Order: sequence, then structure tokens, then C-alpha cells
Amino acid sequence: MSEEYGLLDPENTESPGDEWEEIDVSDTEADRIARKRDREFNQFRERVKDSDQFKVEQSVFDDATLAALYKLVQDGYVQAFGGPISSGKEATVYSALGEEVEVAVKIYRINASDFRDMREYLVGDPRFEELGGDKKRIVLAWVRKEYANLKRARKAGVRVPEPIAVQRNVLVMEFMGNDGRRAPTLADARLENPETAYEVVREYMRRLFDSGLVHGDLSEYNILVSNGELCIIDVGQAVTYHHPNSGEFLTRDCANIASFFQREGLEVRGDELEEWIRENSNPET
Repeated sequence: MSEEYGLLDPENTESPGDEWEEIDVSDTEADRIARKRDREFNQFRERVKDSDQFKVEQSVFDDATLAALYKLVQDGYVQAFGGPISSGKEATVYSALGEEVEVAVKIYRINASDFRDMREYLVGDPRFEELGGDKKRIVLAWVRKEYANLKRARKAGVRVPEPIAVQRNVLVMEFMGNDGRRAPTLADARLENPETAYEVVREYMRRLFDSGLVHGDLSEYNILVSNGELCIIDVGQAVTYHHPNSGEFLTRDCANIASFFQREGLEVRGDELEEWIRENSNPET
């Protein structure tokens, strides 16, 4: 394999099981700030709501979300905000300045998020057994789940954005790109060496599965090409291999990836990719 799209070195990853940590969705400091509404918070609130880059996204910024941002600013994780770099049904991602580096700030919309779309990734996950149908608790848990999944994937040697901080429905992570512009996806990038890219993606899928996780929505649209590296994003929906639908999700991921690389001229198949991942992984040890 050439040095292009070089793989990360995995750390010593614990065996799967410890990632079923309880997801804490109790009141945070951000909730307490929102209720207290002190003068400094009110000034921050007005400054954010009056800024041009946020005017198109007023529905995202309820007081509790603003309080979460305020807490992240107080703690030094965010020093200045940029504009939106991507927006989906459940979340908007903004560029920001962290501690002398660019960061990405992902804000989940509690009121707008569609719990029905989340259900297939939640039902059967032991971390969500006590959450019931409360939308707010589900979304807050989802954000913490994404943070936990990012940490576990990185420890297994999968190139994902480094998680930096989480506060309520806001996740701060490494920014993949330059000068406020997100790195292109595999779908948008021109691959000079698709064979090497495929081998790297295949190995990252194996490492993810070996760590006890299945992405669940992997395709060319959530793999970035950043500074010569391939980086997997959007791991919020990733499930543990204990999830009743994990096999179905792995099959779908493999089919999506094989389909993309077939269009790039490679003779690969989804079933062969899945077989290779399973034969070369042992998530139960």
C-alpha cells in the first residue's frame, strides 16, 4: 500500500463492553445557566442572535442551546464563531476558532430532530434502555453517544474527527478542512489511486467492527478526503455489534462502499467486503 491515504496506528483498545456506558442526560451546567440567565449570559445571547452567520438558523438557538455554547466559550473550547459549513435534518455544523485551531461545532436541533429516524439506531442499544420516548432525552443522549463513538473509533485507529467537548446538544470536534471550508467528501474528490483508498476504507471498517461498532450509514458522502487522509464522519448513529440490526447495517455499509468503488473502476462486491471484515475481526475478544 502506498503512503497515500496512510492509516492511523491503533492504540491499545479495550475489549468491547465498556462502551455500554450509561448516557447521562441529567441537567447540565448549561441548563442551570439557561434558567439563571445572568447578565453576562444575556449579553452573549444577544450577541449570538444578532450575528449575521446565525440569523438563518434561529430555530437552532433556544436558550438552553445558547447556554451550552456560552459554557463552551467560558471553558475555552470556543473563542470565536464562523459560519455554517453543513446542515442536515437533525444538526447544523459551524466552523469556529478553538484554542488557536479551527474546530467544528455541531448543534443538534432538539425540537426539529425526527425521533422516528433515530429509532432504528436506538432500539436495542443498551445505552438507551432507560430513555423511553422523551425527545429531549433522546437527542441529548444521541450527542453523547456520538462523542463516545468518536473516542472509541480513534482509539481503535480509525481516522475520525477528534472529539473535544460535549455540552448538552452541542458537540465540539476537530475541524476537517482549511480556512473554514470543509474537506471534500469521497463523492466530490478526484481519486488518483482508488485501489489504495478502498484498502484504507476497508481497513477502517474492519477496525471499527473489531472495536465493537458498526457505522450504520457509511457511504462516499460521509468519508472526507483531508490533507491526504481519509476521515470517517457522522458516527452518531453507529451501533454496537450487540444491536439486533448491526448485521443488517454492516451489510448495507459494505454494499454502499462497494458500489462507490465499482464506479471508480474496481472489481469489488459488498458481500466479499463484509466477509473480509468478519473473517479479519474478532469483536467478542
